[in-house]
Amino acid sequence: MENAVRRSFAKSFGAIGSKAALIAHPLGAAMKLADTLRIGDRRHKYTATRSLMGTQVSIVALHLSKDAAEHAAELAFLEIERLTAIFDRHQPGTPVSQLNETGKLSDVAPELFEVMGKAQVYYHRSNGTFDSTVLPVLEMLQKNRDSKGRLLLSQSDLDDALGLVGSNFINVCKNGISFSKSSMAVTLDGIGRGYIVDRASEILAANGVENHLIIAGGDIRACGERSPGQPWLVAIEDPSGKGGYSAVVRLKDAAVATSGGCEFYFDAERSHYHVPNPQTAISPRQGVSLSVVAPTVMEADALSTSAFVMNPKDAACFINAQKQCECLISGSSGAKMSSRNWETLVRI
Repeated sequence: MENAVRRSFAKSFGAIGSKAALIAHPLGAAMKLADTLRIGDRRHKYTATRSLMGTQVSIVALHLSKDAAEHAAELAFLEIERLTAIFDRHQPGTPVSQLNETGKLSDVAPELFEVMGKAQVYYHRSNGTFDSTVLPVLEMLQKNRDSKGRLLLSQSDLDDALGLVGSNFINVCKNGISFSKSSMAVTLDGIGRGYIVDRASEILAANGVENHLIIAGGDIRACGERSPGQPWLVAIEDPSGKGGYSAVVRLKDAAVATSGGCEFYFDAERSHYHVPNPQTAISPRQGVSLSVVAPTVMEADALSTSAFVMNPKDAACFINAQKQCECLISGSSGAKMSSRNWETLVRI
């Protein structure tokens, strides 16, 4: 979901201080890792970047053996490719594409079954602000506009698309996955990428690389430490576009995901952009960026998508109710709001 298509692009950029990864706000400049090893640290740092999942995916692996680090990273990239072939809705013939085309799917891959089940959990947990069935609304907003960005569809057309939204119309059971309404479709962009990054992290750890960082657009997983006794540092870029950073957070065995950015509008009035509320198709105007820190990327991914379409106060309360999760919300006016214990993560 993103609420379905919310991602930022990631390339290379200079890290703040000396050792940080950057989360760029959508369409922001991007990321580069500085040297993470201290003098006397005998581990090798292996870094590699591939174009995967519609973005740049970087892996930083620390290990006493450079060959072992490289081998583990290669296995992690292969896992990302394997799982992308399951969740990609853009490529014909993938399980998600088949589900959207036929409205049903049997012989479901266990990974897809797990993610669809989790999507249902977050749908209920968020009271519907996370909804994997928002795709018909996004496609209608994307297709029905002129060269000047004016929407050409009527309210009744939009209502028809909204009528296809609702994860309560998805049946997920041991016999397969099916839709209760024809023409429904799902996008797992806002939860599937997080799941894939988590799985890649598990591959690295299983192959002896417990200390690593994975960056996939606005999704980051930090495991272990960048140096003995030193957590990974992640700088969250100020979404105003004026430069600088909203915060630098310390992460160890945690993840962060960012939703937001208003660069892709579907209409000239700027009431619809690429992160719509799945219940109304209207996009939030008060907040422009929301970052969530959580134990896993999948959870951070889903929660940031869920909370972004809420008003900032409700979003902060929502994240406060989640275990081991914190958030930072940047408003369109430049004001910032955070969850109860956000400051405990911030580097002083």
